[in-house]
Amino acid sequence: MWITKIKIKHDCIIGTRCEKFGVVDTGISFNIHQEKGITYSPQIHTVHGDKEDVKRFLQDIKKDKRVKNLEIEGNSFFCMEVRKEKVPSTFKTEKSIFVKPVFVDKEGHETWEIASWNKSNLTDFINHLKKDIKNVEVLKIGQTKLTDVYYPHLMPKLTPNQKRAIELAFEKGYYDFPKNIGMKELSKIMKISTPTFCEHLKKAEKKLMPDIIKAI
Repeated sequence: MWITKIKIKHDCIIGTRCEKFGVVDTGISFNIHQEKGITYSPQIHTVHGDKEDVKRFLQDIKKDKRVKNLEIEGNSFFCMEVRKEKVPSTFKTEKSIFVKPVFVDKEGHETWEIASWNKSNLTDFINHLKKDIKNVEVLKIGQTKLTDVYYPHLMPKLTPNQKRAIELAFEKGYYDFPKNIGMKELSKIMKISTPTFCEHLKKAEKKLMPDIIKAI
């Protein structure tokens, strides 16, 4: 299998809002299809960041006329993006597979990892992408092992506090070496006691660890 990692920035319902509200997003699209000249793109997203910034992101996306069938639960949401104009090149991945969720940073840049059985399928897609989008950067392209493409596991369900604790720990450098922050400082950011923060973080790690070990 061949795999490519691409970084792009374009006008979309997610990236522009990540930049506007200073949050990040991970998302997956499913079974994009066309009907009578209209493109339908069902998507699931999780928005990460300050609680108030995430709230403003979700409130703002409700106003977008391209967003239909919106369902929000916590900091995650499902929507159907409906476009009446021509199909964006970002939707044309018939001969490729997204091997990881799309990550969108606070500057609105999207990072994609896409695989295909043929290198030309990836290069053709990249060339088509560059015709429509100015900001396209190919970070890598090459052959890879099948184990880097197939990922059958699903994300275990975390409580809101567990999810926030592990997101915060990762964001602030708790898992860096050496550590950039300790549990005492992290607990102050979450405005809870250190033992309570420690409990949330350890429970989140315990839920996530089995899938991480299986994927090694």
